[in-house]
Amino acid sequence: MKIFITAKPNSREEYVERVDESHYVVSVKEPPVKGKANEAIRNALAVYFKTGSSCVKIVSGYSSRNKIIEIL
Repeated sequence: MKIFITAKPNSREEYVERVDESHYVVSVKEPPVKGKANEAIRNALAVYFKTGSSCVKIVSGYSSRNKIIEIL
């Protein structure tokens, strides 16, 4: 399954908000430095979808706020 997310790094709280069927907003506390925010996004989505973090892959937008994520 592929989903589109809008990342919000450096947030005060971590949450995953569903906008519609395939669009989500993910806020994480980590800064966007050296992939820390991307790792936090993968972990937050793994918890939200109740799967392992190795099953969450960033397909596109590694350095962008708008990302395409594939969940295996």
